[in-house]
Amino acid sequence: MTDPVFFAPKRPYTAAEIADLTGARLVSEADAGVQITGIASATDGGPGRLVYIDGKRSAGMMKRLQAAAILCPAELAADVPPGIAQLLTPTPQKAFALVGRTLYPGSVLPSRWTETNGVSPAAYVADTARIEPGAIIEAGASVGPGAAVGSGTVVSPAAVIGPGCRIGRDGYIGPGVTIQCALIGNRVTIHQGAAIGQDGFGFVAGPNGAERIPHVGRVIIQDDVEIGANSTVDRGTLNDTVIGEGTKIDNLVQIAHNVVTGRHCLIAGHCGLSGSVTLGDGVMLGGRVGIADHVKVGAGAQVAASSGVMHDVPPGERWAGLPARPVREFFREVAAIRSLIKPKKHGGDRDDG
Repeated sequence: MTDPVFFAPKRPYTAAEIADLTGARLVSEADAGVQITGIASATDGGPGRLVYIDGKRSAGMMKRLQAAAILCPAELAADVPPGIAQLLTPTPQKAFALVGRTLYPGSVLPSRWTETNGVSPAAYVADTARIEPGAIIEAGASVGPGAAVGSGTVVSPAAVIGPGCRIGRDGYIGPGVTIQCALIGNRVTIHQGAAIGQDGFGFVAGPNGAERIPHVGRVIIQDDVEIGANSTVDRGTLNDTVIGEGTKIDNLVQIAHNVVTGRHCLIAGHCGLSGSVTLGDGVMLGGRVGIADHVKVGAGAQVAASSGVMHDVPPGERWAGLPARPVREFFREVAAIRSLIKPKKHGGDRDDG
């Protein structure tokens, strides 16, 4: 459930306002004034709560449902208990998310950790750094020589912005984030503990053991990117590591040197992208996907969780498995293996006496 200490609603909304916001159809005008004071799951619900059910598989929850209003598809309207305002839409979850963002803007837009306005006297800002008016540099943060931070960006406690880095406007740099050798666009969110711009895992064998390859490239993070907590983005060796516009990266993800992602990619937690991997626009990687170095994943391709990608993935295809292959081929192989180990049924012994 939502906790009013951490996430208080912006204000109550009526069912009619929710309908206008989401484009859902309010079944009864008599319910237009129903007050929505919060959101909840369909299993919890409660007075003043908006819930959603997105398909017939979840229709069984209707019998126990308690809520002020529900977002659901039209085919479930007849199952909604009396006294609950019905908001009908073919995309209930999407509409519900929009309402949630509107009711609780603080839940999706990270904000400052202290009451600092401007530059805290307890922050370190080099004399040659440039901080635009409206930026917030909180206590314990560090901004190195020649670095720049744009208006509206929050640099949280214990975050470190290295020399010469550029941070765009209206961004968020979480506590404990380290950034070096990086140029970062506008509206970029980097969550707690992420490390951006360190050198990659580049070594060459030598007579005295592994010798480090110098990394003189940069990290380029384009507008509207989000990078999860404790994720890492290595700088390039000679070329840049590039994270494309609108890409969302989950927690605990490793992006190696020279990786280039397209725009609006989705990369789930525990993924690992080896050196010089290229992702096209709109690629989706499930959790724990690993991609070998120099592999290309085409635009719009999807890779299932826990897959190991060893070869290029054509645009628009869905792959799964270890090693990864087209998803239909993967499931055919799984079915074939199951048929080999499935116990065979034997008929009773005949007595021809």
